[in-house]
Formats: sequence, structure tokens, C-alpha cells
Amino acid sequence: MAWLILILAALLELVWAFALKQADGFTRFWPSVTGLVVATISVVLLTLALRDLPVGTAYAVWVGLGAFGVAAMGIIALGESASAARLGCLALIVAGVVGLRLADG
Repeated sequence: MAWLILILAALLELVWAFALKQADGFTRFWPSVTGLVVATISVVLLTLALRDLPVGTAYAVWVGLGAFGVAAMGIIALGESASAARLGCLALIVAGVVGLRLADG
């Protein structure tokens, strides 16, 4: 169950990162509120997952999945660069997250 909570927390990073992008430096009210509320929920879920998971593994997976998801969303939805180097680095993040999950058992 802790892993599912952690994955949900990481997925929420996509929501708050996108909302804060739309908030335009906190100049737009609703995207700002959405980003801050969802970021808080994401951290709360991370905290719940930490009850049963090692902190190093959980935090690295949370950040890694969030970073991968936000970068992928930037490529797909916002037209950011999809260079071979960038895609290769994203693949390394995924490999690291999978490796941490396998090492944790």
C-alpha cells in the first residue's frame, strides 16, 4: 500500500508543477491555489508512505517519478525539446527508480 501512496504522491507532482507553470509566477489566482494545494497533498502522501518505506528510497522515487513525469509532460503538452540527450537522461531516471524499487524488494 505504501508504494501505491508514493506513486500517487509522485503523480500529483505533475498536477502541481503544471498548475504552477500556468500560475505565471503567482500572478494567476486559481492556478496558484491549485498548485499549492496539490503540492501540499503530494507531500502529505509522501509522509504517509514514509511510515513503511525507507526515506532514501521513497524520496528518490518520489522525486524521480515526478521529474520524469513533469519533463515528459513538458515535451508532450508544452512543446519542450525532445532531444536524444534529454530522452536518454529521462531513461536514466526511470532506470534509477526501477532499480531502487527492485533493491527495496
